[in-house]
Amino acid sequence: MYDEQSRPSQSICCDFSGTVSRRCFCAAVASVALGPAVGAAPPPAGNDRFRYILASCMYGYTPLAEILPEVSKVGADAIDIWPMVHGNQREQIAKMGAAHFAQMLDRFQVRLGCITQYKLGPFGLQDEMRLAQRFDCTTMVTGARGPKGLTGSELKTAVGQFIEKMKPHLAVAEETGVTIAIENHGNSLIESPDSLKWLAELRPSPHLAIALAPYHLPQDAGLLAELIRTLDGAVAMFYAWQHGKGCMEKLPKEQELLQMPGRGSLDFRPLLEALHDIRYEGWTEVFMHPFPRGIPILESTAAVTREINRGRQYLEETLNSKR
Repeated sequence: MYDEQSRPSQSICCDFSGTVSRRCFCAAVASVALGPAVGAAPPPAGNDRFRYILASCMYGYTPLAEILPEVSKVGADAIDIWPMVHGNQREQIAKMGAAHFAQMLDRFQVRLGCITQYKLGPFGLQDEMRLAQRFDCTTMVTGARGPKGLTGSELKTAVGQFIEKMKPHLAVAEETGVTIAIENHGNSLIESPDSLKWLAELRPSPHLAIALAPYHLPQDAGLLAELIRTLDGAVAMFYAWQHGKGCMEKLPKEQELLQMPGRGSLDFRPLLEALHDIRYEGWTEVFMHPFPRGIPILESTAAVTREINRGRQYLEETLNSKR
């Protein structure tokens, strides 16, 4: 979900520079005993309920103290932290310190489920994974690196080369208990259904997985459902997100919101049936991008939460109606 609007932010303690200080880590551990809400394993996924996670960037640059109470309101128990330019909650954590953030998570009974880090890229996550380990955060989403626009055997070779370069980073992922989920982003090595299939087939470890974004794929419900079944076991994050009218230019709000499930033309029923059939247990994130980046998807925190819940209700009613 990284795009051309993204830009590096200034480096501060525990920031994205790849140099998270040991002092910052030690302070977090020495000052706070992480309770069950922060460090406990996620609840098992049932057949009839997705494991929802809330993307902090849906609220733009809203303070974490205002976002964290919304997590339970949208049927989630975990937060997905985003950096600038989409959100700035990762920078907020860097400013407040890991110990203070741990206290906030404990107060609001929220766990850190994912850190989204496109600017660091797949080869720059090692220190960030060690920070995630402090919070028992099990997922990190980023994009791929490699040539673009390939098909056939050239694509398979390039995906294999990317995976080979990932092996030292997967060793750290295994050490820290983190799964690196690669999103199928437009204009990327991993953007097409075939590239996703090769990534799933060639990955050497379950700690390398997929963050599946229907937005960036053909808006063909049957194709997407077949892809989900093919990727069985390799998906760690499912974005309930469709293309609608896109998110790369200013649009009337009612058109921008067509990215949300239940608003645009994509029928999610085959996708949800496929997720149900493979007993999907990864995260599900009701998602969209606003334009410009960094603003909430709607004007107020309460309105953002209502819209996420509307999308969640659509998903659940659609899945349940198939029976």
